[in-house]
Amino acid sequence: MSLSELQRVKEMEEENARLKRIVADQQISIDILKEVNSKKWQHLIKGSVIA
Repeated sequence: MSLSELQRVKEMEEENARLKRIVADQQISIDILKEVNSKKWQHLIKGSVIA
């Protein structure tokens, strides 16, 4: 493998790591929003009067 190919592989690995961090951050945001939404609806259901 040539030096330029090795450099390109290293760049791609760095980009891959960066993208994986972005995906992980997005998943955390999604999980937080799901949790907040779930608690919001639980609060509304508990607070309502069901006849």
